[in-house]
Amino acid sequence: MGKTAYCFDPIYLQHDSGWGHPERAERLIAIDTKLQSFDFYEGLVRIKPVRADYSHIERIHSRDYILRVKHEIESGIDYLDSMDTGVCKKSFDVALYAVGGGLAMCDAIMRGDAVHGFCAVRPPGHHAERDYAAGFCIFNNIAIAARYLQYEHGIGRVAIVDWDVHHGNGTQHSFESDDSVLYISLHQYPYYPGSGSSRERGRDAGEGYTLNIPMSPGSGDEDYRDAFDDKIVPVLDDFAPEFILISAGFDAHEADPLASIELSTGMYHTFTKMLKDVAARHSHSRIIAFLEGGYNLYAVAESSAAMMRAFTED
Repeated sequence: MGKTAYCFDPIYLQHDSGWGHPERAERLIAIDTKLQSFDFYEGLVRIKPVRADYSHIERIHSRDYILRVKHEIESGIDYLDSMDTGVCKKSFDVALYAVGGGLAMCDAIMRGDAVHGFCAVRPPGHHAERDYAAGFCIFNNIAIAARYLQYEHGIGRVAIVDWDVHHGNGTQHSFESDDSVLYISLHQYPYYPGSGSSRERGRDAGEGYTLNIPMSPGSGDEDYRDAFDDKIVPVLDDFAPEFILISAGFDAHEADPLASIELSTGMYHTFTKMLKDVAARHSHSRIIAFLEGGYNLYAVAESSAAMMRAFTED
């Protein structure tokens, strides 16, 4: 059994989204506290985040955007680009470490230190566009990691599976013309951010390398299991990814306050086991999960633990 890595650092608690904001530091505290209650916790390979270099971020975001975000945040603004992305003066630096945690995780897995990993980082990333912050996200952590794997480690085909309840508009737009990155999202639809219809399949060379699976409000375990069995796993097998990344949002949980999907905690264990099986066939078992959404503290902690149990089991 390959080892599982874990990236969590107190620096991620310094990003303050503002009073009453659902994307808050307590999410990470709840996750880490829950994981500490398991025997596997002490055996996790701990990943120390680094401060990401702009050059890696520029593979997804423009230099002008990076510099604008730095200037605006450090000037003392409360919101970046929209009223949903609250920031504080430390948020730019924390966002660099959120990206850097993912890059350090990529390095560790490519070195063979572990085969699976969970980046419990914030701010999250999958809504961040090339030149625009949105949906609590500043930099697109998972998209930057995908490009890093390709440019720095020679990985050819990367698959991104996004099970967050919201469509990852930023991630889709980053790769919609690219046939080397397969983007799969299942999400409540119609819902924020409004994108993610089944008609969105990519364009130009990337046509057919975007798979959106819109889920109706009230969908539950059976609906999601059918989507994995009938669509996601077959498409992944056809693509034969060399590395799998997961946008691991836990806001499709039945207890989450921001959505209307009814998943049980156990389904996150099931999803992870299914993706582990795909990774064993094609990717030398390599998977990294990046925390995205999940706003009920109990549900996000329990669901993260379910995913990590699946990673650490034979």
